[in-house]
Amino acid sequence: MSTNTTSVWRKKLKELEIIVVIPTYNNGKTLAAVIEEVCRYAGDIIVVNDGSTDDTANILEQYLAIRTITHPVNKGKGTALKHGLSQAKKEGFRYAITIDSDGQHFASDIPCFIEAIEKEPDTLLVGARNLASDNMPGKNTFANKFSNFWFRLETGLKLEDTQSGYRLYPLRKMNVQSCWYTAKYEFELEAIVFAAWGDVVVKNIPIHVYYPPQAERVSHFRPFRDFTRISVLNTVLVLITCLWIVPRNLLRKLSWSNCKRFFTDHVLNTQESNLKIVLAIMLGIFMGIVPLWGYQMLITLFLAHLFRLNKVIALVAANISIPPMIPLLLYGSYRTGCMVLGNPPDLHLGDLSLENVKSVLEQYLIGSIIFAMACSLLSGVISAALLAICRRKNGYD
Repeated sequence: MSTNTTSVWRKKLKELEIIVVIPTYNNGKTLAAVIEEVCRYAGDIIVVNDGSTDDTANILEQYLAIRTITHPVNKGKGTALKHGLSQAKKEGFRYAITIDSDGQHFASDIPCFIEAIEKEPDTLLVGARNLASDNMPGKNTFANKFSNFWFRLETGLKLEDTQSGYRLYPLRKMNVQSCWYTAKYEFELEAIVFAAWGDVVVKNIPIHVYYPPQAERVSHFRPFRDFTRISVLNTVLVLITCLWIVPRNLLRKLSWSNCKRFFTDHVLNTQESNLKIVLAIMLGIFMGIVPLWGYQMLITLFLAHLFRLNKVIALVAANISIPPMIPLLLYGSYRTGCMVLGNPPDLHLGDLSLENVKSVLEQYLIGSIIFAMACSLLSGVISAALLAICRRKNGYD
């Protein structure tokens, strides 16, 4: 690359307020080469030395123009990235490109990120590797497909690669200091999930990747421990998705025009019989009340598919368990359990919380099943009557 071309890209990154963040841990053999390559494109660089015990510190001393953050002990890639991104935001940068220090990424792909972000400002760009590459490690391919599945379940978005560390973060659109909790590899999944939940556009762009022969590879990924942490994280994220994100997104769409369109498309003009619609509503109401916190939507979707019911109507009905309704549902379940078991109620509506319900678990669990059945039947009767009136002129039964 000519000096003139180099200066053009360095100027472009300066104009767009972009800094490059390089987390590193015991990659002394490749670190200098990565820094040299990045310097051809970027004038602003932060290297986070995450407790390296090799000659990383001596290498960094040779680059006086770059910023360095040093961790006395290894804290994990997630922590290194958080500290680097937080420092970049503190210094006023709009974007940060993160690139690994093991030599697998090509700094020559930085212009791809620049061209993409100029077309769509404030997008979170994730470099997409060719997962069909012959030298792609098998565990990396599995981990990425595993991560892609959970990301889509948690956000509704489909990405080809969710694990790549080569990214561009829109710092001003993301709270890099207080929203992220994980410390190691799972951070990179958590970051894009929280970004998507925060209405940041997340997209892939194609990048090149180099995987050295097996004997030369240096990997700090520990399959059992890291997969376990990622699995725990995904369990938590799915719970948040079902209990908060899905109801939140539904409430955002609750306008008169949207409700009217939904009623027209899925009730008045659908070819399904009244009975099928009623059963979908009853299923949703029942699943929204029974105490399967975090898995209600998934089970509702599965059962609606199994019984060939309208999935959209069933999922909408299951959102009866939105946060404002939870105290009423808890109280109704608890009081029903008290009546069935013949126990006097010890809690009042104002005392209801998930923590207090634990002390009356038997009444609550038994009551929730019966209360859910009663509400489901009541909703079925009401919806059947309304459908008979509203759809009569359409000729459906």
